[in-house]
Amino acid sequence: MNSPVTALGLMSGTSLDGIDAALVRTDGRSQVETGTHLSVPYDEAFRDLLRSVLGGVGPIHQVEKALTELHANAVHALLSRAGIEGGEVDLIGFHGHTILHDPDRSRTWQIGDGAQLAAETGIDVVCDFRSNDVAQGGQGAPLVPVFHRALAASLEMPLAVLNIGGVANVTYLDDGEQSLIAFDTGPGGALIDDWVNRTLGKPFDEGGALAATGSVSKPILNELLASSYFDKTPPKSLDRDAFAFDAMQSLSPEDGAATLTAFTCESIVKAVEYLPMRPKRWLVTGGGRHNTYLMTQLQAALGVPVDPVESVGWQGDALEAQAFAYLAVRSRERLPLTFPGTTGVSPPQTGGVFFSKP
Repeated sequence: MNSPVTALGLMSGTSLDGIDAALVRTDGRSQVETGTHLSVPYDEAFRDLLRSVLGGVGPIHQVEKALTELHANAVHALLSRAGIEGGEVDLIGFHGHTILHDPDRSRTWQIGDGAQLAAETGIDVVCDFRSNDVAQGGQGAPLVPVFHRALAASLEMPLAVLNIGGVANVTYLDDGEQSLIAFDTGPGGALIDDWVNRTLGKPFDEGGALAATGSVSKPILNELLASSYFDKTPPKSLDRDAFAFDAMQSLSPEDGAATLTAFTCESIVKAVEYLPMRPKRWLVTGGGRHNTYLMTQLQAALGVPVDPVESVGWQGDALEAQAFAYLAVRSRERLPLTFPGTTGVSPPQTGGVFFSKP
């Protein structure tokens, strides 16, 4: 039986908020003990710099170097908070930041220099978790479902775990291991964030307060929902910039926020038709769970309990970082990270690239 090890996960992902870092003690299988975590927001200048390379353009090398340094700083801050030394951590799972994701053209790109991070922290690093799956014909996303399965083993099934980040994705869980299903449902918060940034110069719609004062444009909502993506059978995944809001230029900031929030909600509702059974409950993680207005809309539309993951004792602000700590251990053990029902790859695939500390 494999003994648990201490791993540290780092997640930046597709949102432009900042870095989540978390410690986990795990065997990469059924044993998961979560520990200290923290979030480090990006400052406005770096957020703008990071936004400039989305799509795989601009000063990518410069941004990657700066991004990796910020992640190293987050590691040191987490270790200090936890009161431990770097030598007590066996492995870092470093997701990096997705700047391009187009699996239908066999492309996915997460910036972040694993060798630099290993050198700056003195800890072995696993990064580039998605490329092997895409190279083998998979979507490369989502990766977290196998971690959701480990956490949810004692919960009532069927259960949906909904991650509302820049893009939203769902993990469907029931009592059978072979039925692990996951896919991107559609937009999460990225479109809303970008709209509010463009129209008001603010980073996001805090609590959904702006959307709550607006009115939904039904014609524009219907146009957005007419995307062929929603007719594709899962597994399927999206880039954060897969949808544009060119048709929304005539809308007020409030009505635009309301329309895009409705778009996120309705795309999640559409996802239910691709699940084997209707979930008895939805557990929501990611920044979207803090959007009170969106959570209220989801509860009304789905007709079953829709709760933040904290309701079952999970740590929503740390969950994806914890997942990449867990996945790093699985990668080192050559265990599968992705499955036919999560990314469409067959057979199940491991992934990740290992970088030794100096």
